Amino acid sequence: MIDKFLYIGEGGKSMNPLLRVFWIFVKGWNPDKYWRRREKVINPQYKNMLWKLYCLYYIKRMDAKHHCSFGTEWNRGAIVPPPHLPHGPNGIIVGSDVVLGEHCIIYHQVTIAGGNVVCGHHVEFGAGAKVLPNVKIGDYCKVGANAVVVEDMPDHSTCVMQKPRIIIKK
Repeated sequence: MIDKFLYIGEGGKSMNPLLRVFWIFVKGWNPDKYWRRREKVINPQYKNMLWKLYCLYYIKRMDAKHHCSFGTEWNRGAIVPPPHLPHGPNGIIVGSDVVLGEHCIIYHQVTIAGGNVVCGHHVEFGAGAKVLPNVKIGDYCKVGANAVVVEDMPDHSTCVMQKPRIIIKK
């Protein structure tokens, strides 16, 4: 019974709007507001500079509070559609020229270094995973907890351990 009451669905949206407001207050993180404001900051066509500065201030304040960075810079940034963050944005670092696919799951303490990193759709990054520069990760891949990705991963593969071994599923 309590599970249905506390259910927080995809993207943090709950069935009960009051519970959602309470949940955002407790966590100190409103993902919808964060990603909307981030879109304004990285979009060079958006011309309202005062609002853009305020949005950048809000984003950097949230990043500092949660020790994270999603590659947000003035008029440019990582191409990151809103990922699913099961543990919140805690400790997640994304470089400013990373391209992330749709429906990615990123756990806490993940680092995706800048330098032409391209991740496909439906990629899951385990807690503490590291992705080094100039790596391409295919669709439906999984990067295990504390794994370090140093070479390209084909579609439907898994990378595990600190010294990476790529396992291809057929």
